[in-house]
Amino acid sequence: MEGLATGDFEPIFRALVGETAALSPSSIVRLKEEWADEFRLWRGRPIRERYVYLFADGVYLKAGLERENTAVLVVLGVREDGNKELLAMQQGYRESASSWAEVLRDLKARGLTEAPLLAVADGALGFWAALSEVYPETRHQRCWNHRSLNIADKLPKRLHAEAKAAVREIYQAPTLAECNRQRAGYCTKLRATGHGDAADCLERDWEDFVTFYDFPEEHWTHLRTSNPVESIFAGVRVRTNATKRQRSRENALYLVFKLVMRLSTNWRPINGHNQLALLLEGERFDDGRLRRTPTTTMEGSAA
Repeated sequence: MEGLATGDFEPIFRALVGETAALSPSSIVRLKEEWADEFRLWRGRPIRERYVYLFADGVYLKAGLERENTAVLVVLGVREDGNKELLAMQQGYRESASSWAEVLRDLKARGLTEAPLLAVADGALGFWAALSEVYPETRHQRCWNHRSLNIADKLPKRLHAEAKAAVREIYQAPTLAECNRQRAGYCTKLRATGHGDAADCLERDWEDFVTFYDFPEEHWTHLRTSNPVESIFAGVRVRTNATKRQRSRENALYLVFKLVMRLSTNWRPINGHNQLALLLEGERFDDGRLRRTPTTTMEGSAA
């Protein structure tokens, strides 16, 4: 396969099959072909599980000769047993709703017909328009890490640490009412000090940032950010930088896919995964706690 030298392939090969494994040009050619075939089979596999949560992000690989602003579009799902699974990984334009719609329609065609309850992603992605088209019932939760960075971009550098701490305090509030109160207080402070743009940024699309309060509190640490996807690719980057030197994006994709599959064997289920069954049964949560349906008593019964 064009654009992948032995020196590029070796770090990934070692990460996958061990430091003492034999390496030869013929084994490299064979493995490249096997990994390409494995990726194609994986992309076309039927989907039979039920997924409660989706995490989506566009991850850039420094590979290929083209100059277009392309990315690897990644979707991670949380099954009803609480385990995470890589559902989609394909090239596309990160901001493009059409690229994301293609990814989601492919998932639906292969069996993901029941809409996930919640999706988590960066607010800037075309993903949201695509999600509303393909899975209109799925609720939206935007990533707080990205919003924190957006707010900091509108402030002088000396205020970045303070802003980060303030935003963290807001989204870690124990109730929606307290979260709203913290937001109002910080926005007032920002406007009083001449930083209305940052306050406007914090308030924008607010409802999509506090959806997590309608889900189990044990899940909040997972749902407030798109970190599950970001952490996957942090693990890939730690292990190799080979994709940076490849002329073929397809080759980079195959190698990253193999590393992600290897890393996935160590993924832990989300916290409180026993709560997922309650969500699928239609139970409701208020401020992270199961909503208790009041019981009625018979009136006029004998004393």
